Amino acid sequence: MTTQRTSRRKTAAGAALVVAALVSTAACGGGGKSDGGGDGKAAGFNAGIGKVAAASDKTGGELKFIGTQDADSWDPQRGYYGFMWDFARYYSRTLVTPKPAPGTQSSEVVPDMATDTGKISDDKKTYTFTLREGLTWEDGQPITAQHIKYGIERTWATDKISGGPTWLMQALDPEKEYKGPYKDESKDKLGLKAIETPDEKTIVFKLPKPNGDFLRMLALPAASPVRPDKDTAERYGLKPFSSGPYKFVSYRPNKGLELVRNDKWNKASDPVRKALPDKVSVTLITSADDMDNRLISGNYDVDLNATGMGSAGRQKALKSHKDNVDNPQTGFIRYAAFPKTVAPFDNEHCRKAVIYGADHTSLQTARGGAQAGGDIGTSMLPPAVKGYDAGYDPYALKQGAPNPAKAKEELKACGKPEGFKTTIAVRNNKPAEVATAESLQASLKAIGVEAQIDKFDGAQSTGIIGSPKNVKSKNYGIIIMGWGADFPSGQGFLQPIADGRFIQQSGNQNYPELDDPEVNKLFDQGIAETDPEKAGKFYQDANKKVMEGGWYLPFTYEKNIIWRSSRLTNVYTADAWNGRYDYSSLGVVK
Repeated sequence: MTTQRTSRRKTAAGAALVVAALVSTAACGGGGKSDGGGDGKAAGFNAGIGKVAAASDKTGGELKFIGTQDADSWDPQRGYYGFMWDFARYYSRTLVTPKPAPGTQSSEVVPDMATDTGKISDDKKTYTFTLREGLTWEDGQPITAQHIKYGIERTWATDKISGGPTWLMQALDPEKEYKGPYKDESKDKLGLKAIETPDEKTIVFKLPKPNGDFLRMLALPAASPVRPDKDTAERYGLKPFSSGPYKFVSYRPNKGLELVRNDKWNKASDPVRKALPDKVSVTLITSADDMDNRLISGNYDVDLNATGMGSAGRQKALKSHKDNVDNPQTGFIRYAAFPKTVAPFDNEHCRKAVIYGADHTSLQTARGGAQAGGDIGTSMLPPAVKGYDAGYDPYALKQGAPNPAKAKEELKACGKPEGFKTTIAVRNNKPAEVATAESLQASLKAIGVEAQIDKFDGAQSTGIIGSPKNVKSKNYGIIIMGWGADFPSGQGFLQPIADGRFIQQSGNQNYPELDDPEVNKLFDQGIAETDPEKAGKFYQDANKKVMEGGWYLPFTYEKNIIWRSSRLTNVYTADAWNGRYDYSSLGVVK
């Protein structure tokens, strides 16, 4: 997923490709044990993890978000930032959606606009959905199956609707034969053959081959309906037309936005959203420290971006306001990658020498320690993804110390007994990443590996570390980055960074340029398996092959400290939203 905590996966700021679906019945907002008594008062440290803090059905008031970064786009088909996906449920609906419940429960997919999670054919290639009664747009007109198809078709219009996830395009039309609704020559602009709409209440998806994560793809905002007469193409993100409980009344890019109740939204048609506040506002500022201070002062309720409090704010919150913070895992792994085109990292023993030579506790500390940085990572599958094995630690990274003896053995095996020189590439606008580069540099020096650090413009990642040609010419032997899933499965997390078919000449995320036929085959087998548990076994095996090859050095399974105001109700973190709060369930005490 993403290279940033604020995004899902979008070339440089967060972008990617892939998924795994658990099927369940609908649940009404929340679920799991509650904590806090429903009065909105802070319920204690980590009260929003694994349970609902301050459960309440009280409506009214203004829910106030604050953030330091605007969405890449509020257009449901274009947005790729993780917080945008979470926030989009206020004004956009999908056939199915993540279950509104804490933690791992949110990994299940439940019906939203559809009456169920679909009728699936025996060959697992055809999905048929029936729409609920009472689905309406913000002007009261009914939402139809054709509107859903049209919205999905916009993903194909990459000349106008750029930057969003392409999962549905890959699953439904891998050859990219369709050119999008703006170039569609059919009268109704609904020419995508892989989706059929026999009537206004029925929509049928026909996949060329099974994909166990297809329901997860349909749960992304990219599968939201768009009404053709309201489609403003590139400008749609400035004021999306609402299919959810709230609608836009104002939006000023990089300044803020305001949503109010959509009075045409029919609660009876929506088993997912509580829609408690009367108004939802977002204020955008530039200073992260200022944002933390405003949150602590009680002026705002929650950090929209959910990137974690800064050092000063975190210390103040933990010391004096610990009841107002949670410490969730984000679903991200922070890591170093070793491009095989840069010598001597074409030799697996040189890669393994770096893994053994690294000081893993120092790397964790550089990220912010156990609370603000995360648990020491032991492999390239995070805990939220099926296939993760807590006992799998092939390099004994969890013990936290470097292993210079093993590092020296590997250096000898790769023909570099005295060490070698290389370059670490790191984004200049990510202090924690720079700190990990410096930590790695120091520990490698002890085994004879001299690593200089090249800090590049983080905004230019796509053309710098995302360009294999540039990586080779710059001698970037070690690339420091981070990754999170578009949805918690091996397809959604590991495939984009470990499957050779995902190597790109610009915007590449498979930094090692790993292209192992056995690994690629395991991904194909996992994707074709519709049982999430069985699929997880294939992804587990792929993860092991990636680790055995020494292609990546995981630093941490990321965690951070996030603020929860004393006014908030129905607060819980969800794996489906990479450890953010489920925004659509939140309420406030007036």
